[in-house]
Amino acid sequence: MTRGADALIGEARALAARQPLVLLALDGRCAAGKTTLANGWGERFGWQVVHMDDFFLRPEQRTPERYATPGGNVDHERFLAEVLLPLRAGRAARYRPFDCAALRLSEEEKTVAPAGVVVVEGAYACHPSLWEQYDLRAFATVGREEQLRRVAARNGAERLAAFRERWIPLEEAYFAAFDVEARCAYRIGAETA
Repeated sequence: MTRGADALIGEARALAARQPLVLLALDGRCAAGKTTLANGWGERFGWQVVHMDDFFLRPEQRTPERYATPGGNVDHERFLAEVLLPLRAGRAARYRPFDCAALRLSEEEKTVAPAGVVVVEGAYACHPSLWEQYDLRAFATVGREEQLRRVAARNGAERLAAFRERWIPLEEAYFAAFDVEARCAYRIGAETA
């Protein structure tokens, strides 16, 4: 049986009392509330938040082969090298977020301290190449109709078709290929996200 948000918060806080760094992955469906939830935890508990959206593929990485690979539409290699491995080694992580408007890495560098609870939120956070680095893993879900309603409200009706026809199927292929939802010890439903 999977556990929800309250149990996840409790376990993260208990681990943080015993060890200097807790890496928590919050994967799940788009529009399930991952960003809102993670940012809320950051404000409430002082947890650091890293967004997988900062690791979208750069234009030269966007090949048909890459998109055909489950979970291949995020730069998990750069995320591992620039964020997870340095943090696990006790060093600060430094990275430049991907700028979707400019289609390049931002000039701004973000830094994440190797201390406390670090929440990695976003689809593909539990990619198999990243899985072993985390102490805790959660999956946020939402029903299909509510998901589409939230996407339209967040991204505009004109972008809804792109999510329905491209981005959601890519996410669902990744979830199915790696059994992400079932493998996560925590499940956060739309009602709690």
